[in-house]
Amino acid sequence: MENKKHMYTQNQLVKLAKRENNNKRKYLIVNQLQGKHIPVKPSLALNMFFELGHDIRRKYKNERLLLVGFAETATAIGSAVATLLKCNYIQTTREAIYGVQYLFFSEEHSHATEQKLVKDDIDEIIGKTDRIIFIEDEVTTGNTIFNIINLLKEVYNNHVKFSVVSILNGMNLEAELACKKKEIDLHYLVKTNHEKYENTVDDIKENNNYHKPRLEDMGLEYTEIVANKYLDARRLINGGDYDSACNNLYKQIADKIQFNKYSKILVLGTEEFMYPGLFVAGKIENLRIDVKFHATTRSPICVSDEAGYPFKKRNQLISLYDDERTTFVYDLDKYDCVIVVTDSLNKSTRGLNSLLSALKDSGNNTFFLVRWCQI
Repeated sequence: MENKKHMYTQNQLVKLAKRENNNKRKYLIVNQLQGKHIPVKPSLALNMFFELGHDIRRKYKNERLLLVGFAETATAIGSAVATLLKCNYIQTTREAIYGVQYLFFSEEHSHATEQKLVKDDIDEIIGKTDRIIFIEDEVTTGNTIFNIINLLKEVYNNHVKFSVVSILNGMNLEAELACKKKEIDLHYLVKTNHEKYENTVDDIKENNNYHKPRLEDMGLEYTEIVANKYLDARRLINGGDYDSACNNLYKQIADKIQFNKYSKILVLGTEEFMYPGLFVAGKIENLRIDVKFHATTRSPICVSDEAGYPFKKRNQLISLYDDERTTFVYDLDKYDCVIVVTDSLNKSTRGLNSLLSALKDSGNNTFFLVRWCQI
């Protein structure tokens, strides 16, 4: 097991939040630098992800790797590491991909338990792979990992090796020994202790700063940018190709938006689709502009004004991907410019109206919608 000393500490990264109506696990570990639920300076997230990538490169430099990033929260981590290593990559998904077969497995503690991988792509690459590396934001019991490894062993019955790489590792000794027995390597940046977390969130006092979606069309103006040469990380891709594609995405956006007109910018990803927006935000940060990145999420989390609690405000939204799906965004602030980066093909405007209204209510007036998808 890997326990290399890193620059990050538990106190620096970890905030504890209360899940809404989830009896499987009442608490949620929130990484302040990850750029999922909490707005973050993009370089802080990317530097953390790349540190994981450097560890993997040192450890497995002579192996043929397939990285698997877990949706929703670890998709940006997995993509970033894959672009660094220029290796094969695929993410799990809860979205529908038509014309393919799936490998289904469960994520037992989550509010949305079904996960899947595109079997067609695993069929193609499994014989050319020495090691599959699962990339997570945090690992606790390891049960999700065990579920998918057991499935892969059952379906393919080959000699591929397995590793689990995460920012945070909260496994107890029993779970770590189970990994060792199954010959699953563990790598992480920070070790966490979950023993007291369940009781810690019981007494959190909510502040009722919850905002329902507006269903009516507010007539809010926005500029739409349709980008080409899309790569879908829900399908098997090469990290080097993805890096080039994200560079091309940024150039297309930069052709349409004069970033230096704005002193404070938000780039917002959507659900599983995080890394392209984070990449773009990182490029904007390189121009020495104040920019933050985070994303919408399916996770319903309680909000509170208690000192140290990570979320003060929650906006409920209609998903850009599915009008029947509820999503959320937390702690929206006022920016000079908001750039939403999505790969949604949904033609309905209900989700977009709910998001633009939430942004408007938070003091925002200038919106760009970037669609990078197969159109």
